[in-house]
Amino acid sequence: MQTAEEALIKLKRSKFRSSFHLKEKDRAYIEKKGMDVIESHARDFVRERLAPAEIANDGKQTPMRGHPVFIAQHATACCCRGCLNKWYHVPKNVELNERQQEQIVHLLMTWIREEMDDPVSVGPKE
Repeated sequence: MQTAEEALIKLKRSKFRSSFHLKEKDRAYIEKKGMDVIESHARDFVRERLAPAEIANDGKQTPMRGHPVFIAQHATACCCRGCLNKWYHVPKNVELNERQQEQIVHLLMTWIREEMDDPVSVGPKE
């Protein structure tokens, strides 16, 4: 299994995945709530939207905006089971175990922390 850092290097080579960045309001939200709360939200989203074996709206369950974790999910190809399968060879139609869920949350949070530490990556206001 690749590390979060190795995955991020690969993702940065993708024009689509590398186009996602936190906007000013996303950064403000993270600063207001704190990383622990954002990580809790990430765990909830992964458990509820990605972990089940069957997802009725797979491929459409993660909005493109509205929460920093949603942006991170698209940037890291953790937005749907199709992307998880394509990028990380996670089988579809099999419930994600706790270890897999934690690896996804770790990747999401690593991406968010990198974005927060990089003032150049600020996306447009929204």
